[in-house]
Amino acid sequence: MQVQKAVLGTVAICAIMLVSPVLAQGEDGTFNKRGNVLIADQFNNRVIEINKKGKIVWSFGLGPTNFSSKSILGVNDAERVGEDTLMAGTGIPPGVDPHCNNGCADNRVILVDPNGKIIWQYGQFGITGSTPNELNAPVQATYTKKKTVFITDQGNQRVIEVDKKGDILWQYGMTGIAGSGYDQLNSPNSAELLKNGVVLIADEGNNRVIEVDKHSKQVVATFTAQGTLNAPAFASLLPNGQILIPDGGNNRVITVDSNDNVQFQYFTNQQQGSNPNPAPSQAVETKSGDIVISDQFNNRVIVIDANQDLLKQYGNLNVIGYGIRNTKQGLYAPYGAKVIGDYTGLTNPN
Repeated sequence: MQVQKAVLGTVAICAIMLVSPVLAQGEDGTFNKRGNVLIADQFNNRVIEINKKGKIVWSFGLGPTNFSSKSILGVNDAERVGEDTLMAGTGIPPGVDPHCNNGCADNRVILVDPNGKIIWQYGQFGITGSTPNELNAPVQATYTKKKTVFITDQGNQRVIEVDKKGDILWQYGMTGIAGSGYDQLNSPNSAELLKNGVVLIADEGNNRVIEVDKHSKQVVATFTAQGTLNAPAFASLLPNGQILIPDGGNNRVITVDSNDNVQFQYFTNQQQGSNPNPAPSQAVETKSGDIVISDQFNNRVIVIDANQDLLKQYGNLNVIGYGIRNTKQGLYAPYGAKVIGDYTGLTNPN
């Protein structure tokens, strides 16, 4: 997870309304509608579901000035599991958010029902650790068909698979030890279980994406974009066999083929008014071939097509904001975004 300090005075938040998780009904307000977008609105401490027009139809979390367990602090990732929502509370590092200057820990992966009730949890709010039921900056969580959860436990330098009872079934990475050797990671940022039993890991601190055989724990493939990757924040396997990677340190989204050659790249900092270093943090290809990009420090989620044309923007370019009605009111360093009912490149939870 890359972080930047928020600039005082740029947060366009007036008379913030703190609300409970909400369901909005009516025209274009259907909850869990196929094609809606689920956004991990990182420093607004919430997950929101929006329709194609950017209207907020569901939310969990009480906004950028609420640091209680009723919010999801520094949320980096969210995905819909049926009608429930799986989310990773990474927490807020010191010096990043002026409202939480000393840092605020969350350290939970939670599954929330449509009414905002937590129905499953691993990790404890505000407690940082590595013993059972403890996490250290969990940055991503993936629900599997076996009803287990893969958790990328970044601060503990590991990826773990946890069952419903909270037992750890599998682990890759030596707890608390950063490295690049056998069974070692350095600030991992995502993990996806592929159909062939291989785990695809964005090993951010090692500037690589790796495929790990789940049984032998051997690295069976490594991707570095010919040595150019810089802090890859996510990785997903596309139907054509290429790997889609948000290359955060280079402010681009790329695909690489099986020979590690770059086949596509899109820079998110080229638009006039852009943050020079937006550090895009997640990119997911939809079944139509469009790419949904979490353009983190440009405070927006964008959708581009295969020709690199900008189709949609949620949030305002390089402007921090918050509102409970729609994304035109702003986002705050959104870290992840996925289209509901469209899990191309991701572990399908259904």
